[in-house]
Amino acid sequence: MNRLGKLGLVIITIFFLAAIFAPQIAPYDPIRQEQFTGDHPTEERLKPTRGHPLGLDDLGRDVLSRVIYGARISMQVGVMVVMISAIIGMILGAVSGYYGGWVDRFFSGFLFNVFLAFPSILLAIAMVAFLGPSIRNLILALSVIGWVGYARLMRGQVLKVREYDFVTAARALGAGHARILFRHILPNAIQPLIVQASLGMAGAVLSEASLSFLGLGVQPPTPSWGMMLNDARSYLRVAPHLLIFPGLAVMLTVLAFNFVGDGLREWLDPKQKRQL
Repeated sequence: MNRLGKLGLVIITIFFLAAIFAPQIAPYDPIRQEQFTGDHPTEERLKPTRGHPLGLDDLGRDVLSRVIYGARISMQVGVMVVMISAIIGMILGAVSGYYGGWVDRFFSGFLFNVFLAFPSILLAIAMVAFLGPSIRNLILALSVIGWVGYARLMRGQVLKVREYDFVTAARALGAGHARILFRHILPNAIQPLIVQASLGMAGAVLSEASLSFLGLGVQPPTPSWGMMLNDARSYLRVAPHLLIFPGLAVMLTVLAFNFVGDGLREWLDPKQKRQL
């Protein structure tokens, strides 16, 4: 893996550790509020201090603690969405590419195109708005719009691998369809899916932040990076750090997963290995 890929892996590891050990790392309870004097928080009260390195938000909650706990939501959504989408897409894409014929025409010619015809983020917004805002419905909505990319990728790989000589030999020896598909084809077709999954994590984190920004993700007082960005809009001039720190967290996470995806692509592709 190249240097940027290793750097992305380090950043991702830090965020995962922060998500897992948030109660031990966070200096304060993320929903505990400091008492402000007066009706509105002032610039002096919100700005970073020694006791609150990233400052306080408009309700007097520690921003550092909320950013750390916000990693839990982003990592949880990213992992669950990618896992569900990849499993569904891998199965449907593999079946479509292996059997061909009317099966492939139904899945690839009809079902895939139906889901691709809808703008993905608008479909997710509509689903979450209909089902109700919650992390479970958010994961469901993002999984529904995310599996098609994995299915199309897996279909293309299976169409190529099924023509290899070792698959023909297994078929000639009397191996069943399930054995050929899961024992011989999938292990040799899954490499691009690994790269797609790492890039899909970046998309899932960004989509979660977008939907939470619109109020369709996790609900208050649970900390979420997207919700923190939404709450900070009114204080952009007075306290820009309320927008900067959760925004940096989203940017670093998405950038890190993209670095890892590019690094995995080079590492798993023999042609690019030789060029490097």
